[in-house]
Amino acid sequence: MKKRDAVSKKTSPLSDPIPRELKIPVERVQLGVRIEKRLSKVLKGIAESADLTVGEMLEEILLHSFVGAQPFGREAQKKIEQLKAVYNLDYDAHASYRFEDKTKKQ
Repeated sequence: MKKRDAVSKKTSPLSDPIPRELKIPVERVQLGVRIEKRLSKVLKGIAESADLTVGEMLEEILLHSFVGAQPFGREAQKKIEQLKAVYNLDYDAHASYRFEDKTKKQ
């Protein structure tokens, strides 16, 4: 069985497509968030390459991170590194503690 990789939306651990009885009905809500500009460009790029919406990609990332799992396989990681270089995303996972919002009124 192939582990699901966020870059290939169409695969599942069981079959392709996912059988209807295994689907989980959900209600999605609109969520207004602000995110660092370069990070948003990388997020949009990786979502597009996986044929997912940004919301679906965020769901994937969050669900994986909530259980301590890596949301991206090797191919997705390579794509992310390429996108980070293109958009000059040059900070690490702990950088958000040092972010200072230029658009916030002082």
